[in-house]
Amino acid sequence: MFFVCLLLMYLAVQFFGKRDWPLYRTALWAAGILCCIAAAGPIASWSHNHFPMHMMGHLLLGMLGPLLMVLSAPVTLFLRMLPARYARKGARLLKSRLFRFVSHPAIAAILNIGGLWLLYTTDLFTRMHEQPLLYLLVHLHVFLAGYLFTASFISIEPSLHRKSFMLRAAILITALAGHGILSKYLYAHPPAGVSIDQAQSGAVLMYYGGDLIDLFIIIFFCLEWYKARRPREAGIGTAPS
Repeated sequence: MFFVCLLLMYLAVQFFGKRDWPLYRTALWAAGILCCIAAAGPIASWSHNHFPMHMMGHLLLGMLGPLLMVLSAPVTLFLRMLPARYARKGARLLKSRLFRFVSHPAIAAILNIGGLWLLYTTDLFTRMHEQPLLYLLVHLHVFLAGYLFTASFISIEPSLHRKSFMLRAAILITALAGHGILSKYLYAHPPAGVSIDQAQSGAVLMYYGGDLIDLFIIIFFCLEWYKARRPREAGIGTAPS
């Protein structure tokens, strides 16, 4: 229901907005929402007793869904729809200390990758399957942390406090290494209640599936870096008239 509401809100903002909005961005948002709905619906019901299916849900809810939704630029659409006075208030919210803190690439990486380490290397994985509220909170964290992580490296949305490319690249490399190391750890050390066969299948899916999605993040990040440097290099190579 939460993700259905997000889809309807996005479509409503687009419909009542005064400016045209690219159709492909709407398609990206809808695809991202469908990934999250699949992870929260049928896949979630199968994942309780099947670790590879649980890991598929992790890839959809925490990685692919957020990536598609970030590329749809929902904040930009929302700010364009608002009257100028409220749009300025929204921009001030983006400059708030809390938002600047949680959207810092290092903090976003800790919330995302660190949260996964906490989930799979403690008894939290077992407990969340015993407590429905905890299960809901954990998966909400996975989605939000995945969205913040992706948005902190891909500059689709306007940002007034974007960090340097070198810093973001260093954090991204470290975060991706942390994700890969965790998948290898799970291959050899299954969470409580998970058989070794299922743990290995899930870990392989996490490793290679995560790498595939991360590859797209790297491509968009490098493309942004290239575009930012190209005007500067063109200016250096132009002879004065």
